[in-house]
Amino acid sequence: MAGPLDGDRPVPHNGREVKAMTQQQAAAGVSIGDDEKIIWQDTILFIVLHVLAAYTIAFHFQWQWVALAIASYYVRMFALSAGFHRYFSHRSYKTSRPFAFFLAFLGECSLQKGALWWASHHRHHHRYSDQLQDVHSPVRKGFWWSHMGWILCRKYKDTRSDLIKDFTVLPELAWLNENTWLPVNLYIATLVYGFGLEGFLWGFIVATVFLWHGTFSINSLVHVWGTQPYRTGDNSRNNVLGAILTLGDGWHNNHHHYPLSVRHGFRWWQFDPSYYALCLLERLGVVWDLKRPHFARVASVSTQP
Repeated sequence: MAGPLDGDRPVPHNGREVKAMTQQQAAAGVSIGDDEKIIWQDTILFIVLHVLAAYTIAFHFQWQWVALAIASYYVRMFALSAGFHRYFSHRSYKTSRPFAFFLAFLGECSLQKGALWWASHHRHHHRYSDQLQDVHSPVRKGFWWSHMGWILCRKYKDTRSDLIKDFTVLPELAWLNENTWLPVNLYIATLVYGFGLEGFLWGFIVATVFLWHGTFSINSLVHVWGTQPYRTGDNSRNNVLGAILTLGDGWHNNHHHYPLSVRHGFRWWQFDPSYYALCLLERLGVVWDLKRPHFARVASVSTQP
């Protein structure tokens, strides 16, 4: 029986198999099934927010509001990177239930569904990375499907509760996962109270649209473009742009080689702000038992210096 973190141990396959699978799918013309049609209500909202973001940039441009958007982007990106990804998906460190709730609450302000929904699908991704079962692999159904098509699809709307049982037993997280409207509306209200209309347009709309694509780029772009210092048997890459956009999660080949590691930038020059922030929180006693990589083992299997 699969354990809650079995997603950290992908089904073994090698690069030749991935390449062969890509060629077979291209030849067969893999298509989207009837149960993988998009949810039009969600898709219309997705489009409307993009239009509003473009309008805001074109007609409400001021550098002070750009700064607000950047701050709003990275505050929530930390909750996604350090919370949704490194804590809820991989349990790379330990923390208290109140701080876990805070990370889930802040992350859900990003309009990327619930923390447990996000983490359960990410665990599934690691279990079947770039194989047919992987729901957001560019190898499987192309770049745009992996980037955003799958998240708008009815088939993947529900939380994979069987993969996240270690957190669904906590009632506050289970409740929050089903009530994602609350964090996002409180976040919008706070921005409007503090900054007025521009708080909504720049602090929420523009920042959220860029936050979507920053996060989605790890599923799409970073499985296509970048370096592969480790033979992980999938298409995961290390990508410096992805690392900047996601506070360190762009060192994706490192991460697929060592999923439980709280540190994604293995080298001193690999920018990993989420890890630095977690180290500070560790010193403050907010988080503990950080699972750091064993560098002797990491260096010994690298295919690059």
